[in-house]
Amino acid sequence: MKKITMALCASALVFSAQASEANSVEELFTKGETHGNIKYYFIETDKDPANLGKSTTTAHANAVGGKLGFTTAKMYGLSAGTTFMTTNPFAKTHSVDTSIIGRDNGVRLEGSASGTVAQRGFSVLGEAFLDYQYQGFDIWYGRRVEKTPLIHAKEVRMIPSAIQGGDLSYSFENGLKIGSGYVDKFKQRTSSKFVDVYEHALGLQTEQITGKKSGYIVPTYIEWRDAHHTARLYNYYAADFMSMNYFDAVHKHQVNDSFTWNVAVQGMHEQGVGYARTATFQASLADKTATPVTSNADVNARFFGLKAGSTFHESSLMLAYTQVLGSKDNEHNSLTLPWDGTPLFTDMITSNDLFTSNYGQGMTSSAGYIAGTSGLKVGYTQKYDFTGVKGFKTVIAYAYYDNSNFIKAQQDLNLVAAYGIGNFSLTLKGIWVQNNTSNTAADTDVKAGEAGASISQIDKLTQYRVIANYKF
Repeated sequence: MKKITMALCASALVFSAQASEANSVEELFTKGETHGNIKYYFIETDKDPANLGKSTTTAHANAVGGKLGFTTAKMYGLSAGTTFMTTNPFAKTHSVDTSIIGRDNGVRLEGSASGTVAQRGFSVLGEAFLDYQYQGFDIWYGRRVEKTPLIHAKEVRMIPSAIQGGDLSYSFENGLKIGSGYVDKFKQRTSSKFVDVYEHALGLQTEQITGKKSGYIVPTYIEWRDAHHTARLYNYYAADFMSMNYFDAVHKHQVNDSFTWNVAVQGMHEQGVGYARTATFQASLADKTATPVTSNADVNARFFGLKAGSTFHESSLMLAYTQVLGSKDNEHNSLTLPWDGTPLFTDMITSNDLFTSNYGQGMTSSAGYIAGTSGLKVGYTQKYDFTGVKGFKTVIAYAYYDNSNFIKAQQDLNLVAAYGIGNFSLTLKGIWVQNNTSNTAADTDVKAGEAGASISQIDKLTQYRVIANYKF
């Protein structure tokens, strides 16, 4: 672990040149750019899963690691990049929180989220790609960390998630950008392996739901932006699984140097396609004893959201509302988000069903994404530069998720204190969640704690995090 940390530091000093245009093979490297971070992470998670017949649990973890990447300069528009990623636990207790280590490895390899494999650190070549740019064209292929609404890096643990595939886009001078891509593998942030995107989402149910052992996703998108507006429209097509459409638009207005405000709208529709709608779904209807959620992949999920925010001097306030719409009882009408995208405006740091994007959990749903849920979130951020203490800020966020299928609503409270100076930051986070564990509906898609249910909720969750990060 010490050798890895020293190597990260040394490499940051050796390569200090910024990426630029190269005139020779030698300059591809001498004018290249090194980037990365060194991170320390502590996490403590306390769970009270009384409704699931389990006792209160407390788990801890310490880890150190980060990323080390190098991108060559461009030569005739062509460049290459690689990024090494690592997470290394230390000072482990008898009960380990594997969410900053190898949880996904453990689920995939030994069926345990906290077993021996899940507690092991790992290193992985998370990025290795070629990128060609010419005028407005940009085409890349390989392994890469990407951030889109439904396939995302989700950088709130030690290292990010990444994909394997490619993308071709063209940017116009008027701010319009169009593109399409191909994704066939996904590396979850707690895994050392790039797994087939269908297998990562569905695990042992992959062939049952899609009729095949592997697959791919074709993202197609249109984006437009100017000084005051941003609009995005995405379609993610996964053959014989589902088609996902996502839209958002933002308007920002600066009144003066001290005051700005913004409003935003979003919407999404997921729908089962091909084999997932026909053979698999019909089989589950024919067999009345089959567990609906594990067999029923006839996805039909929709939501919309609204958000407003303002900033005055060093204070920021935001308010958001989302509604997940229900559909037919025999459809999986909760949102499925297996590739680390969490687009809801009301999304919090931690939701009631943790790690729905882990291996094989693609048909599960967390609190804010369950059919029929209304979400309300308010957040307030305060900076303190006016006091002379520069780089310090606090954040408080509260979310309320209400669903008529449950007896009580879920409430989430997040408190964050952060300090940043230069390339170094230190963040303290506190998370408190009270869940809607008792249900009233007969729809198995929203039942909690029952065999085959699409959610597995706990009564209460408390979590503390300490994150020290140095970027270079």
